[in-house]
Amino acid sequence: MLDVAVAYNRYKFLGEEFLTWLWYVIEKNQNIFKNFDQEFVALEVGNRIVFENRRKESAERITIKGEGAGLEEGVLALKNGALVTELNMVYRSAELKWQFTLKGESLNVSSLNVPPTNAPESDEDIEGYVLEKLFLYDKILGFLEKLYTHFIRLRISNDWQKQEIGTIRKWILSA
Repeated sequence: MLDVAVAYNRYKFLGEEFLTWLWYVIEKNQNIFKNFDQEFVALEVGNRIVFENRRKESAERITIKGEGAGLEEGVLALKNGALVTELNMVYRSAELKWQFTLKGESLNVSSLNVPPTNAPESDEDIEGYVLEKLFLYDKILGFLEKLYTHFIRLRISNDWQKQEIGTIRKWILSA
C-alpha cells in the first residue's frame, strides 16, 4: 500500500497541470464547461494567479494580482517552464456568480464567495436559507469535481500526448 505522504508528493503535479490546462481551456474553449453545467455562462480568471517554476536550481514563484491585471507575465512564466499553482476564478451560472481560489497542490478551494441569498425573515425560514446556501456551495464544488474528473480522463488518455500538449504549447507560444 502506498503511503499517503509518498502518494501526495508523487502526484501533486496533477493539480498544477490541471490549473494550467484550466487556464488554457478558459482562454480557448469554454464550450467544454457546458457539459458540466447546463446553465453555464462563463468561467474567467479572477484577480490572482500564481506560477511556480521548479525546473531551475531554486524554485521561482510569480504572483500576478489585481483586477484587470495583464497576464503577459504569466504566459512568459509558462514559456519558461512554470505551471499554475493557484488560480482565482469567477464562475457564472444563470444569473449567479461565484468567486474562489483553487490551489493546485491540494485542490483546496479557498476564499469561496457564493451568490448572495435573502436573509431569513423568521425562524421558520432558517432551514430554507441553510439549504439554499448548501445548494450554492454544492453546485460549484460539484462543477469542479466533474471538471477535474474530465481532466484526469483526458490526462491518462492517448489524446493528452497526441493532441492536448501540442495545442497547449501552441497557445503558449502564440500568446
